[in-house]
Amino acid sequence: MCSRRCLPGESLLVDPGVSCDALLVVSFGGPEGPADVMPFLENVTRGRGVPRQRLLEVAKNYESFGGVSPINAHNRALIAAVEAELERVGPPIPVYFGNRNWHPFLEDAVHEMAADGVGCALAFATSAYSSYSGCRQYLEDIAAARAVVGVSAPRIDKLRAFWNHPGFIEPLVDHVTAALATVPAGARASVRLVFTAHSLPVSMARQSDYEMQLRDACELVVARLADPPPWELAFQSRSGPAAVPWLGPDILDRLSQLAVDGVRHVVNLPIGFVTDHMEVVYDLDTRARQHAEQLGVGFTRVATVGTDPRFVSMIRELIVERTVPGTQRRALGTLGPRPDTCAADCCPAPRRSPG
Repeated sequence: MCSRRCLPGESLLVDPGVSCDALLVVSFGGPEGPADVMPFLENVTRGRGVPRQRLLEVAKNYESFGGVSPINAHNRALIAAVEAELERVGPPIPVYFGNRNWHPFLEDAVHEMAADGVGCALAFATSAYSSYSGCRQYLEDIAAARAVVGVSAPRIDKLRAFWNHPGFIEPLVDHVTAALATVPAGARASVRLVFTAHSLPVSMARQSDYEMQLRDACELVVARLADPPPWELAFQSRSGPAAVPWLGPDILDRLSQLAVDGVRHVVNLPIGFVTDHMEVVYDLDTRARQHAEQLGVGFTRVATVGTDPRFVSMIRELIVERTVPGTQRRALGTLGPRPDTCAADCCPAPRRSPG
């Protein structure tokens, strides 16, 4: 399990107390125009044997939003907020931006840092949880980008998972409270709070603490609500073959059953996301909302943490705790703060079917 912690074979660790020259924000990436959509999807699915017809079907989802995913714009807004925070409070380090699957690519960001003379950087990945895709894959991609850049590449250390950090949880408590206040009076007695996160293949999830951390985050939010309604965790956005087991239950299936059970309004917090990805604006704001309306169930989607000042301050805290010895490592609940280093066999890569 991921209590063994997540690091690929090569250690990129920077010793605690060593100052770093820059922050690298690393994210998934997304298309920013119609011409980007298919190349982006091909990058995402490279080596996975996904049929082109399936890519064309997914491309239609992006086309309904003009071929633009909101993720890059949200990340740029977050970077601007972090830059302002670092300028105001320190440490006064520059912030770079690199994606796995679309411009600006991670390799280009590492090239840029090398050209600017950055010798050591900390990486903030826009994933709060531990799993292969949410942690180890970022580390692998960082290592691959450094290898391409060569000896001039800076050392890069990924900041820890932050699902239970107060800077992540407390804004979500306020967002849920605000969303619950908008539920029509006639539906408040039968409201259900449904948290959602991206589904993973069960085989991958069992090799990490992903589910445990998600449930812990949900419980931390609920425990801080003044009058919490019944709640549950569901999953969304599965993309694998039907024959492969993925984490469930699916949000659409749960909406159907909740309607049968007499629930009149669902308040949905996509706790697995820090910003409004395509999986939020399409899978929830579009598909889930439409499904709920067809069932006669009200649907309110809670805002993601976005650029809340407490979340921005959290990113600065994660930097300081790695660079200033003795800095308090804040975390809510009983699981404690995630350690910085991980075992080499943690969160292993999924096995791909041949062909």
